[in-house]
Amino acid sequence: MKKKLVMGIYEILKSAHSGWRYLVIILLLVAFINALMGYVGKKPYTEGNRKLNVFALISAHIQFVLGLVIYFMHDWYKGDSSVAIQRYWKMEHVSMMLIAIILITVGNARSKKGVTASAKHKTIFIFFGLALLLITGAIFAMIKVDPSRHLFGM
Repeated sequence: MKKKLVMGIYEILKSAHSGWRYLVIILLLVAFINALMGYVGKKPYTEGNRKLNVFALISAHIQFVLGLVIYFMHDWYKGDSSVAIQRYWKMEHVSMMLIAIILITVGNARSKKGVTASAKHKTIFIFFGLALLLITGAIFAMIKVDPSRHLFGM
């Protein structure tokens, strides 16, 4: 009975993690494009810009926490590093996502310190853009290692 309950929770968390990624990617992409347009168009940095960036940051952190819970529930950290798929889940995915979270967090924090609107937009554009590249790379690496997975589903 207890084993079934744990698997039920695991499956719920895995589905939440799988679905939440779309929100994260959409928010990051919108913030990235918004920052690019603000920087290139010399637009003011508004409260709406700040809130969008914070929502992207929060959604990414929630996704990371969900991922960590799944990581430890599934014992991915015990995987055999000589097997490509286990190495990907054990080290590569976690590392790439941690770096993406750091980029998003640092970018958001540094944008607050920007003196001009242009500097704030540029900071978000660079850091969120790098995070998006890393996340996209992680998705393609996942597909390469595990052909049973695809871009739009688990």
